[in-house]
Amino acid sequence: MADRPPLPPFTRHTAEQKVQAAEDAWNTRDPHKVALAYSEDSVWRNRDTFINGRDEIVEFLSAKWRRELDYALRKDLWAFDGNRIAVRFQYESRDADGQWWRSYGNELWEFDEHGLMTRREASINDVPIEEQDRRVFRSRPDAERGRSFPVQ
Repeated sequence: MADRPPLPPFTRHTAEQKVQAAEDAWNTRDPHKVALAYSEDSVWRNRDTFINGRDEIVEFLSAKWRRELDYALRKDLWAFDGNRIAVRFQYESRDADGQWWRSYGNELWEFDEHGLMTRREASINDVPIEEQDRRVFRSRPDAERGRSFPVQ
């Protein structure tokens, strides 16, 4: 099995790298690419949905990005210890009717020795926004990397 660095145990620097890599991957909206960061037997709780393994991850993300159009995400490191990382995130997307949403959430991640995520638990809330209130566009520009975002 190939390693997916950075590997645990995490330092602040390597935890930040892992978080940015996850943000970059999710912003591709490519379910197959994103799924490669997870172990074959990874387990998720995403809101009220329970997911087991890469095939279900791909299926879940494919459906997600069919619903959540123009998806753009920002993640921030919240805490880390050993092989675990906690993040907070915000993403914006629009639905098929044109309503824009900002989704706020927290995730708990656990990694194996190869740097693959074996567990992901996500709690997420959605708030309707007006298009002119958007602040997340495309992938994060280099100049904004490492910068936090406001709560609201």
